[in-house]
Amino acid sequence: MFMHNKRLMYTVRVAAPDPKLADLILEQFGGPDGELAAAMRYFTQGLAEIDPGRKDLLLDIATEEISHLEVVGSIVTMLNQGVKGQMAEGLEAAQLLANISGGTDSHTTALLYGGGVALTNSAGVPWSAAYVDSRTEPTADLRSNIAAEARAKIIYERLINLCDDPDVKDALGFLMTREIAHQKSFEKALYAIETNFPPGKLPGQAEFTNTYFNMSQGEGDMRGPWNQGEQWDFVEERERQAAVDGGDGSASVKLSRADAAIAKKVAARTMSDPSSDPITGAELGQGAQPS
Repeated sequence: MFMHNKRLMYTVRVAAPDPKLADLILEQFGGPDGELAAAMRYFTQGLAEIDPGRKDLLLDIATEEISHLEVVGSIVTMLNQGVKGQMAEGLEAAQLLANISGGTDSHTTALLYGGGVALTNSAGVPWSAAYVDSRTEPTADLRSNIAAEARAKIIYERLINLCDDPDVKDALGFLMTREIAHQKSFEKALYAIETNFPPGKLPGQAEFTNTYFNMSQGEGDMRGPWNQGEQWDFVEERERQAAVDGGDGSASVKLSRADAAIAKKVAARTMSDPSSDPITGAELGQGAQPS
């Protein structure tokens, strides 16, 4: 059960309207690394979680992300406040266009959403449930959550670098800092699972789990703890990189007699003639004469 508290989690102060900045900050409202995506990711994980500690953690952070969504939405709305009034009252056309455009897509937000907040990213792409990548396997989901918080932190950092309003910077700094706190909680929860690698229950195939294939060879080849040491079998011979299962490296399927006959007919009908050299449309377009 949710109950709304009219006080924001963090006070939003905006020095002056700035619709261009508002459009950029929309990235954290309806973008793939934004607050709604995070809230839905952790909420769906929390509902399915059977461990009471992780369930509590996920629902706590999911609910906090909704409060962050409210903070971001309030920032965007305040930054668009001037445009909202101008759109409603019909300011002189040329002046209005100059105010809401400035070479960005901010006019789209103003025209479609009246200066309000939209569930889109900064490019106007609508929010999608595809941003939620939960698998209900905690050792996989917690790693994904850590990465998601890291990505969100970077986006907030870039927004702070683009912002010259000290009060908006302050609020963005709070939101960025909470991404760090969540990363720490998720990492602690991951390592509280005694056996957390590899994700899932099934072990990897022993002969391939500790093999590193040096597939991209040439200048720039590097060795480090990711591909050298006692745990790694470093394979750079091209012959050993193909048909690693010991087979011939081809693809085959066992067909029924009827399907095999059909496949044979298809092969015969579509067979290429390597001895032919027909004039093509491209050659005719270049001036070639048909024989």
